[in-house]
Amino acid sequence: MASRTSAVQKVAQVLLNQCKSVVFLTGAGVSVSAGIPDFRSPGGMYDTLRPELLTASEKQRRAMARDPTAVVSWDIFEVNQLPYLELRRPFMLGILGDPTCDKEAYFPTLSHVFMRVCHDKGLLRRIYTQNIDGLDYKTGVPADKLISVHGTLGRVECETCKSQYPADKFCEALRNNVKDIYQIDASAPLASTPIACLECGAFHVKPATVLYGRSLP
Repeated sequence: MASRTSAVQKVAQVLLNQCKSVVFLTGAGVSVSAGIPDFRSPGGMYDTLRPELLTASEKQRRAMARDPTAVVSWDIFEVNQLPYLELRRPFMLGILGDPTCDKEAYFPTLSHVFMRVCHDKGLLRRIYTQNIDGLDYKTGVPADKLISVHGTLGRVECETCKSQYPADKFCEALRNNVKDIYQIDASAPLASTPIACLECGAFHVKPATVLYGRSLP
């Protein structure tokens, strides 16, 4: 523990005394201690996917059974918004919901707070992250310093017209429109209905993550 503390102190001294600007490249490791559910590893969201629980056609369920990442693909989302919303319902509420009343809320880790401290000290130039969890946005670091290469759950938009959808209204719609396949929320509806864009009316509203089959930002 002493050697680890010493190493941290040395990094802090370098940052404060020798660095004029800092760029962070981050991945899943910075969010592990927040309890963010894993997608790809054994036992993760894709590995445990049960297409039969999702509101989808038989063709779509077969596609998801063959390749679980199809649940977050443009091919399915373009015609059926619901599998994406049902799969990520508790995760989205945990990121976007009110932390004072959402039991499943996720919070930034010490790594995220450290990046905010660098910003406060005038050192932060940019954060490049492949994480979609949106925890960077919860620290108060300005959005123009965040580059989410795979998109983010930190904001909601329409995939068709790109207009933003208020997070509080989206969470309300999730609770009222989308069933809970994990049986966590007893007040969730028994069947799902789509959520329409407030601007163009398309059923393409979701957090601003990059779907398979779509271009990176």
